[in-house]
Amino acid sequence: MHPTKSLLLLLLGGVLSLPSCKIGRAHRVPEMPLPDTFEAQGMAQGNAADIGWSTLYTDTILQKLIDKALDDNKDMRIATARVKEMMERKRIRLAGILPEFGINLSGEQEVLNYGGNNREPDPEYNAELTFGWELDLWGNLRWQHEEGLAEFMETVEAQCALQLSIVAEVAQMYFELKALDSELRIVRQTVEARREAMQVAQTRYIGGLTSEMPYRQSLVELARTEAMVPSIENEIKLKENELSMFLGEFPTEIPRGEDFRSMPDIADLPVDLPSALLLRRPDVRQAEQQLKAANARVGIALTDMFPRISLTGNIGGESDQLSNFLRSPAWFVLGSVTGPIFNFGRNNANRKAAKAAYEQEVYRYEKKVLDVFREVSNALTTFRKTEEMYRSAEALYRSALTYIELANLQYVNGVVSYMDVLDAQRQLFDAEIQVNDAKLNRLTATVSLYKALGGGLNR
Repeated sequence: MHPTKSLLLLLLGGVLSLPSCKIGRAHRVPEMPLPDTFEAQGMAQGNAADIGWSTLYTDTILQKLIDKALDDNKDMRIATARVKEMMERKRIRLAGILPEFGINLSGEQEVLNYGGNNREPDPEYNAELTFGWELDLWGNLRWQHEEGLAEFMETVEAQCALQLSIVAEVAQMYFELKALDSELRIVRQTVEARREAMQVAQTRYIGGLTSEMPYRQSLVELARTEAMVPSIENEIKLKENELSMFLGEFPTEIPRGEDFRSMPDIADLPVDLPSALLLRRPDVRQAEQQLKAANARVGIALTDMFPRISLTGNIGGESDQLSNFLRSPAWFVLGSVTGPIFNFGRNNANRKAAKAAYEQEVYRYEKKVLDVFREVSNALTTFRKTEEMYRSAEALYRSALTYIELANLQYVNGVVSYMDVLDAQRQLFDAEIQVNDAKLNRLTATVSLYKALGGGLNR
């Protein structure tokens, strides 16, 4: 065997027989002492994420708006494009582990004439298959691939988290818009009631049954209520514009479904175990992928301190004449070892910096877990309290309705003054607004709890 070939085979055999290891610490999720259960008295156990948002939100108009937002929302489209980008970058990292093959075709026509009397043509033709391969003995390329995979999965989880937010935001803005419609209806009805009360006060004043004071008071109350109409109309338009942008379109009128006050209550949500919640929340999974990528960067920085071994070569044909090209084989193989010897501590400092960055991600992950439990606890508390507030507001409204009927009857019979009627009108108006606000708070509390429990990925 040719000595060069023997040396080449010996080099390849020695390199490939080296144990290929992956230096560095494998990723692991930080352990945290999680509570056993949530404080969810009276609520069923189960996975709220199994309930599709179209099952939870039965209003067909709202369902269409959520579908449109998930398709056309600009942030969602940015997130989708980002996922595509990171998928291709992940493939780039994976390709770095494998050998690279190429082709080299060249033709050269050269004439040498040293001294002017010795003309010598020197053509050369090449056709070679080239290859290059860095042997990943210490795991540097595999750590780079793991970093790329974690960054890709991070964008996937970020897109899922964004979907949860979009479903919740559209539902909340839609309920707020319908609550404003209901508030405007209440104000307009109150305007009509106070206009009628003003006419009664005017008639009694002209007839000499009362002084001018009740009549003037009725005018003040009427003007105060009328001034609320354009303010609420402005809020409605601004809310429509906000929702339109969220839907990815120019400001336009937003369709509405059934009347706000007659909307059925949203079904109660089940509450799962805390440990299951962490596996379900995409933002927690996103934080874990960020931690995994940071751990991979520590591995990259560590293995950068070790030598790199690579093989390059080509095989093909090389000749000065095309006629005998196939009878002129040529090949070349090079094995090289490169590595740092002394660089004033740069690699070691880079490793320590990567470890410090990983430590930051550990704390960010733990903070995210704490924030998730705070969010769920707040949502559960608000959900329970809005139920109580809604029942209290309904009882107040029924009492105020009885009060205004009695005050009007006694005022016409001269038993009470017009001030008593005004007081009854104010209390009824405030009670109607409170019922409207309480229903909105009840709906938005359900939206918040649904999102906090990881609901919104399934239609």
